[in-house]
Parts: sequence; C-alpha cells; structure tokens
Amino acid sequence: MKKLILLLFIPLVSFGQINEQDFNLPFSDISEYPTEFSQANIVSRMIEGLGYRYYWASKSLSQTDLEYKSSEDARSTLEIIKHIYSLTKMISSSFKNQQYEFSDVNHSYKELREKTLLNLKYIHEQLKLNPDFSKLKIRFERGGNMMEFPFWNQINGPISDALWHCGQVVMNRRASENPLQSGVNVFIGKTSGSN
Repeated sequence: MKKLILLLFIPLVSFGQINEQDFNLPFSDISEYPTEFSQANIVSRMIEGLGYRYYWASKSLSQTDLEYKSSEDARSTLEIIKHIYSLTKMISSSFKNQQYEFSDVNHSYKELREKTLLNLKYIHEQLKLNPDFSKLKIRFERGGNMMEFPFWNQINGPISDALWHCGQVVMNRRASENPLQSGVNVFIGKTSGSN
C-alpha cells in the first residue's frame, strides 16, 4: 500500500514542479500595456506578443509533439523550437553589441523553452533602456563576409520570423493531437482557465 501511495505521489510532485517552473516563466499574461505610444513601447509590445504566443504554443509538448513533422522534408516541432531560440539570440545580440554567431543548438525542450522566454524578457527590458534604435545593429558573418544591418531588419527579420514559426508550432501540435490550451486569447493577451 505504501508503494502504491508513493507511486501516485511522485507524478503529482513532478507535475507540481513543472507547473511551478512554468509559473515563473515570463509572458503567460500580457494583458497590461503602456499608456503611451513610443517606438520603444511599440516594438516592446511586439516582443510581448511574441512571448505570449511562444509561451502558450510551446507549453506542455510531449515527445510525440516534438518529433512531429508535417512532411518528410519539413522541420520537426523541436527543430522549429530550436530555430525560434536562435532567432531570439540574434535579436538579443543587438542589445549586447555583439556579432551573432550561427551555431548548433543542443538544449533539451525544457531548456530551450526557458532560455527562449528569458531571451525575450531580456529583449523586452532592453527595449525600455535603449530607446535610440539607430545604434542597434545586427552583425553576423556569412560566407566569409561580415554583414551589418540596422534595427529595421530585426523587425521584418527575426522578430517576424519567430512569430511565423510560433504559428507552425501551434499547427504541428494540433496535427499531433495536442491542440493549444483552450482559453488562449492572443488579442487580449490573457488566458482564461490558465494555471
């Protein structure tokens, strides 16, 4: 009997730990917003929208969900999540005044989800501290050539690309029979019935 109680208790503890970790991650709710419009507030709100979508799109994915591919030559959901993580690293490199380095991503799903949301939180905070976007550049090397672009390219490049890929994660999880949690409202930025 003691073994049975212990076996029933362990999953509850694990589930509680997952929910506790999830609770501490940013962007589960973005229903609060600034009262004034500025370039920093507008781009910051785009990051909040991305963070909210990513938070709920990537929440509670099973191994089956992570391995799902819409076709043989498509990326798996896990590969899409790795790509979104890389995009947030590219965006944050501008605020660190660093050249973005393309590299393989070898983190677990849980680590990727946490690191991506924390990258977005960092970007969100930095947008408030760096209102002069003209000084923010994207720099990286491709084919032996150093490339540099203004912050405009962050908006139509990695930020928009990450939003696009969040939609893919939602589509994939629906196809692998684990649809987005009911009550997620991207228009309001609040989820009814969320833990």
